[in-house]
Amino acid sequence: MAYKSLLVHVDSSPRAAARLDTAITLAQTFDAHLTGLFVAPLPLSDGGFAAAPYPYASGTVPDYVEASARRAQDTFENAVRLAGLASVEWRQLIGAPIEDMYLNARYHDLVIIGQGDPTQSVDKLPTDYPQTVLMGAGRPVLIVPYSGGFDTVGQQILVGWDARQEATRALTNALPLLKRAKRTHVLTINPVHGGDHGEAPGTDIAVYLARHGVEVEVTSEHGASVDVGNLLLSNAADVGADLIVMGAYGHSRLREIVLGGATQTVLESMTVPVLMSH
Repeated sequence: MAYKSLLVHVDSSPRAAARLDTAITLAQTFDAHLTGLFVAPLPLSDGGFAAAPYPYASGTVPDYVEASARRAQDTFENAVRLAGLASVEWRQLIGAPIEDMYLNARYHDLVIIGQGDPTQSVDKLPTDYPQTVLMGAGRPVLIVPYSGGFDTVGQQILVGWDARQEATRALTNALPLLKRAKRTHVLTINPVHGGDHGEAPGTDIAVYLARHGVEVEVTSEHGASVDVGNLLLSNAADVGADLIVMGAYGHSRLREIVLGGATQTVLESMTVPVLMSH
């Protein structure tokens, strides 16, 4: 298995360039097709409805939305041209940003988006847009922090492993990266002997990964009151990880995304890219 089709969300912010660099590196690594996608909502009319029907007709999109879309497209096209990527395409959809991302995500192997910046909204998207995509896209999502630069992604990987369904999906979805990693660390936190982890916590997952040619180091952390999210971030820093792989826990409630504690902590405080699956 390898990633053959990547989808990167390109917005009009300056941070889109760093996110795009990560996407281009992965496209080159896996010889994958790269799709750049710009999405934005239409402004509401006085009656609370979208100012134009969706999909929008020519000439009905406000100038500032068109300007943002052009800025994002220029960023994408310049970056892929300089990188020499041949298999690329650009898409921009205005009107239903959540639904448009969900639809496009399902026809790609991996979605690459930026971490939400709580201090500002970009392209009128909600600051929890990444969380919404993560919970509903049905694809693994690679989230790139909104600050910092990332020369490598996936050479030193930390896997947060709790033997649950979401972690299993994330681990399996990350196999193309895990197989190429120089070193993979698996972290279990307060594993229960004889439960989902088996009699020797960490052993079963190490054997599974070894069958895929992935050599791992397994570490277990124990404590009565452990902050799982911060412990993951701390361990990532300790081992020099340039990527964290973990399950995403949460659910939707009355159109609100309610995330598990560790998922929320990592999404808010990440310092390296994180690959999550729900």
